[in-house]
Amino acid sequence: GFASLTSTSKAVCIHINNLQRYSLLILLQILYIYSLGFYARTNETNKENETFPTDKKPFPWNSLKLPRVIVPLHYDLCIHPDLSTFHFTGQETIEIFVRTNTSFIILHSKDLEITSSVLLSKDDMWSSTPGKKLQVLEHPAHEQIALQSPEELVVGQVYLVTIEFHGKLADGFDGFYKSSYKTHGGETRIIATTDFEPTSARMAFPCFDEPSFKANFSIKIRREKQHIALSNMPKIKTTELGGGLLEDHFDVTVKMSTYLVAYVICDFKSLEATTSSGIKVSVYASPDKWDQTRYALNAAVKLLEFYEKHFDISFPLPKLDLIAVPDFQSGAMENWGLITYRETSLLYDPKTSSAADKLWVTKVIAHELAHQWFGNLVTMEWWNDIWLNEGFARFMELVSLNATYPELQYEDFFMNAYFGAIARDSLNSSHPISNPAETPIQINEMFDTVSYDKGACILKMLQDFLSKQVFQKGVIQYLKKYSYRNAKTDDLWNSLADICPEGDLSSGSFCFAASRPISSAFSHDGSLTEIKEMMNTWTHQKGIPLVLVKCEGNTIKLRQERFLKGVFEEDPEWANLQSRYFWHIPLTYITSSSNTVHRHVLKTKTDSLKLKEGVAWVKFNVDMNGYYIVHYEGNGWDNIITLLDQNHTLFSPQDRVNLIHNAFELVSAGRLSLDRALDLTRYLQHETNNIVFLKGLGYLESIYHVMERRNISSVSEHLKKYILRSFKPVIDRQTWNDEGSVSDRMLRSDLLLLACDLRYSPCLQKANELFSQWMGSGGNLDLPTDLLKTVYSVGAQTGAGWNYLLKQYSLSVSDAEKNKILYALTTSRHHEKLAKLITLGMEGEVIKTQNLAILLHAIARNPEGQRLAWNFVRENWKKLLEKFELASFSIRTIIFGTTSHFSSRDELEEVKIFFKSLNNQGSQLKITRVVLETITKNIRWLEKNLSSLRNWLLNNL
Repeated sequence: GFASLTSTSKAVCIHINNLQRYSLLILLQILYIYSLGFYARTNETNKENETFPTDKKPFPWNSLKLPRVIVPLHYDLCIHPDLSTFHFTGQETIEIFVRTNTSFIILHSKDLEITSSVLLSKDDMWSSTPGKKLQVLEHPAHEQIALQSPEELVVGQVYLVTIEFHGKLADGFDGFYKSSYKTHGGETRIIATTDFEPTSARMAFPCFDEPSFKANFSIKIRREKQHIALSNMPKIKTTELGGGLLEDHFDVTVKMSTYLVAYVICDFKSLEATTSSGIKVSVYASPDKWDQTRYALNAAVKLLEFYEKHFDISFPLPKLDLIAVPDFQSGAMENWGLITYRETSLLYDPKTSSAADKLWVTKVIAHELAHQWFGNLVTMEWWNDIWLNEGFARFMELVSLNATYPELQYEDFFMNAYFGAIARDSLNSSHPISNPAETPIQINEMFDTVSYDKGACILKMLQDFLSKQVFQKGVIQYLKKYSYRNAKTDDLWNSLADICPEGDLSSGSFCFAASRPISSAFSHDGSLTEIKEMMNTWTHQKGIPLVLVKCEGNTIKLRQERFLKGVFEEDPEWANLQSRYFWHIPLTYITSSSNTVHRHVLKTKTDSLKLKEGVAWVKFNVDMNGYYIVHYEGNGWDNIITLLDQNHTLFSPQDRVNLIHNAFELVSAGRLSLDRALDLTRYLQHETNNIVFLKGLGYLESIYHVMERRNISSVSEHLKKYILRSFKPVIDRQTWNDEGSVSDRMLRSDLLLLACDLRYSPCLQKANELFSQWMGSGGNLDLPTDLLKTVYSVGAQTGAGWNYLLKQYSLSVSDAEKNKILYALTTSRHHEKLAKLITLGMEGEVIKTQNLAILLHAIARNPEGQRLAWNFVRENWKKLLEKFELASFSIRTIIFGTTSHFSSRDELEEVKIFFKSLNNQGSQLKITRVVLETITKNIRWLEKNLSSLRNWLLNNL
């Protein structure tokens, strides 16, 4: 693994296959190959080029961002992983262009040992000289190295830099790391895979590891015969090297950022298909799971064809691979041409995958394929604008699935993006969508619900404001203008605003003005400058607006404030938290006298609307297309509650969800009493829309769990009785099968799980009956997939059932089933069983380390496990940081998942002390501020609403 490449292998590694380059450069590089061969032989005994420790010589660069004096043009990269020793060797030749005279080449490298570094100038290439040795200086804190040249590099010149290096396959989930799986026969097999976003390409090879340093890559992978190698591009040839080694050469990539480079060495099998435009699509999985790839393959083909048509831009690569990686931290990674997935995000097993699983797999595939345009083709200039990648990909889930899989009814579930974004954005610890991020920790923290979900929400709001056709036209213009380049947020706004030539304003041709009154879309001079001005108020400041609505005759009075949960108007800090916040809000509304969607852009703190006549009611934020909360002052909420009781179908299902959501959010902000929000839910007994019903019931369920975790048994028992009494007819109507629409099936799954959790006797009886039958069949009985979580959870409450489930967990080859079993195991009320799960998660064999974060989160939700999970995190923090990077998704999930449900001042103090003790091992994470604010909000919610809740339940039982 550590052996240096021989002179022969060096010559093999340096392979030029970019036929589109200028002939002069090709000639120069061919000459360089020969000169390198000479140098390699003479250098084998030359030990002068050793890494020069930074502490012995000042590092020539002090910024976290690389200087712009050198630009990479092309990487020729050869990697040889040894899957027995878990080490890898590599050699690369980087073609660079010099923009400013310099003696140093600054680039990124992390946990790699540089064994050789050589510079070849144009003269060196022509004269076949061996090149100049470069001295290597290191700056580990910045993850940078400096290659010092004995001579100055001249502006305008092209050079070749050859670097030899080696490293260890990482134990975690970043960079070039090892993954493993067990065969059906129990054999453990190792694969090597990559995950570079955002700043981990530097762990695999020295590189200019920033998104704006785009280049072409020629990649070669060495492997043994029992393995295959995959990379971004198709394999163009394989060379036998002797000793059982093969070297796969992949075609040169398009121009792209380093974080999109990928390669996998494995023994997987694939299914293949070809799109109508000739793109070869393959889905890879371990041999025992290969039969679970069919659904993903069909979905990928259908979605890729949709995106090519929708964006009017062909997918630029000849192939697209999707691969299920056994150990993967996030859901998926959009590497150009080789998308890596967690197995649960790609594999679909008809016998164990539920409707929710199918929806998840489809939406993740849609998300990653959208990235092939948003992120890969057009990349944000810097990580502060990661929302341009992630917000667009989340938004395109909705657009693509509505078009390709309408039966999934994804629009109903996209509303969860609003709920997730608002939950975070209504806290003062939130951050702007476009937010400064310099360090790797800060960059990792940008991958959160604000970038993904709020980003998607404001895009949907803008699409509704502009119209779907105009928005699509602007997006296509943006993609075409910045293809193979980098863009900033302003570039998007400018593209969307620059879609209507002056001559088209009054013509019949397609343009922005065609679908909106000019007064609502154009500034006074008829230009579209408002787009950028309006959208900057959504990307440059954190938070979400609260629109206060008051009807007085035929006048609607409007005010806007910043919406904050857990901070009330009477609090001393309230005024300061409100100052300087205001938005340009594209309002929509309907009234009792008109179903027409009216529009108004609220640009000031206060405003008023004159109606033709007085109205009995008004509903703002039609179909929840806007990203704002609405409070109906005066008797506004009373009117809405009465309307819902009398005829809830006056409002669309999306509007009913919006009203329920706003009401309970306003309770947390001290704007609406809890009893009024609960009054609103009484109509749910007559609700026939599944998604609306689940949203309303979800609030009651969450309140129940707060009471249960705090052991306020008098209230929790009353609330349980209220839920079971009020919704017994709906529960009893549920069938124990997989029939119906997606929303029918998800209602059945969620409702029966809740009913059994509330110890509803008919539910428990049926679930126990099915579990006994399944257990008696040796786990071979096919149960309804939507009911597996419910049946397993009930079965897990006995010792024999829990033990049997754990055994089946270790045997199952379906990760969809394993997820359901693991959830069930965490519902046990026995402390020692929950502790055993944590031990297994830390060991990483039976329960993979990738599942540890969600395991701890699930145990913390269990009243019997909340202290266990929290104490474990406090006592094992350093061990957790050995498994996960500090700002990783897993660490943030562990922190939030084990603490955010706390609701007492003693618990708040415990968490504060723990966070303070972490120093630079976690106290700087933004999630710590989110947690402290969330716990404070929970405390204030209970103090303000517990008495009201108790009285309301007494009055309604």
